[in-house]
Amino acid sequence: MGKYFGTDGFRGEANKTLTAEHAFKIGRYLGWYYGKEHRCKAVIGKDTRRSSYMFEYALCAGLTSSGADAYLLHVTTTPSVSYIARTEDFDFGVMISASHNPYYDNGIKLINSKGEKMSEAILDEIEKYIDGEIPEIPLALGKDIGRTVDYSEGRNRYTGYIISLARHSYKNLRIGLDSSNGSTWMLAKSIFDTLGAKTYCIGNSPDGININENCGSTHIESLCELVKKENLDIGFAFDGDADRCLAVDSDGKVLTGDHILYFCSKYMKEKGELEKNTIAATVMSNLGLFKSLEEMGIECQVTDVGDKFVYEAMTKGGFCLGGEESGHIIFSKFASTGDGLITALKIMETFIESKCPSSKLSDGFTLYPQLTVNVRVKDKNAALSNPNVQKAKEKIENELSGNGRILVRKSGTEPLLRVMVEAETKEKCEKFSNYVADVIRENESE
Repeated sequence: MGKYFGTDGFRGEANKTLTAEHAFKIGRYLGWYYGKEHRCKAVIGKDTRRSSYMFEYALCAGLTSSGADAYLLHVTTTPSVSYIARTEDFDFGVMISASHNPYYDNGIKLINSKGEKMSEAILDEIEKYIDGEIPEIPLALGKDIGRTVDYSEGRNRYTGYIISLARHSYKNLRIGLDSSNGSTWMLAKSIFDTLGAKTYCIGNSPDGININENCGSTHIESLCELVKKENLDIGFAFDGDADRCLAVDSDGKVLTGDHILYFCSKYMKEKGELEKNTIAATVMSNLGLFKSLEEMGIECQVTDVGDKFVYEAMTKGGFCLGGEESGHIIFSKFASTGDGLITALKIMETFIESKCPSSKLSDGFTLYPQLTVNVRVKDKNAALSNPNVQKAKEKIENELSGNGRILVRKSGTEPLLRVMVEAETKEKCEKFSNYVADVIRENESE
């Protein structure tokens, strides 16, 4: 990770950590970098945060002043930007979103022409430009100045693509949708209605400051209540930019990313569609997933936390399924990034072909109790490497003695250490995770 760009773009509080000037300079550099030999074309999307408009305009000013053309998808999903960047004639894409973060944060995600995250080498150069470590780049003049283009048709093409992936009609199915007051607030209902479902929607009234507020995949309780109240067949909750999806079964129980990886890999194996008989999952996936996969004879490539690392492992190994317990699931046959809408459609496919209630999808899968405690720190590297913190971690590992595990890792997007414990009981999870978290806090104040 660099000074500004983490595992999921440049993210922080709008006008404090991430400013319009940052966005302008990012546009300036990229417009110049990709426009050295031809007129650069960039596609831009944004979520529903109030600050997204400010960053969109700043990016456009930077791009056009460097001679690039900016094509605007307006409010859309991160996966749609990835899809348009890789299927149409664009040099790169930009998504303005802080994903599941609260409204006052925002972020800039950079996507290459293959629909993948932009290379670290280019991000490093952007950071140098932001900090004035490389010479000022020339401004475009006269007819070389770029333009902005309304490109809502690109979003419509993406919607058509998603609909085309459905293998079944959803007629007579009652489906709940929680759009997190974010990017899917219009898309999700449109897609599921087109496929014949009877939809029940919440989190679909964005006002610029209610994105992720008590709704969406990070606050799924509202969807659980909706599914139970309306006696729905299944429900789906997306995060702010819709690269994640969690589900709620017909009993009102949450289906995490690990549940989804479990029953989708099982289904794909039975269909002969699970390439290399292997999936990719991060170290944060539950022990229950690893044990269930082993019982089914499915291999699992374990990666560092972050969809970037999951996708790299999938690309290198030739796998077609991977993801994170947070609901960031990648079906590489259809997308080069996690796509919440595709995930929902693949869950529907598995559900419909199972010919059973959605509450039966996770039969045979048992979650170990798990708890993650987030500790805010001044210096993530220093806090993680502190000898007292390491000793505390080793002490818990010895006490777990193979009947669980502890992970202490840095957040890729925030100044946090995350302490995750899995154990036989919730009480042990709370005891052990809080013990290590307290040690981190004590050493942070020294």
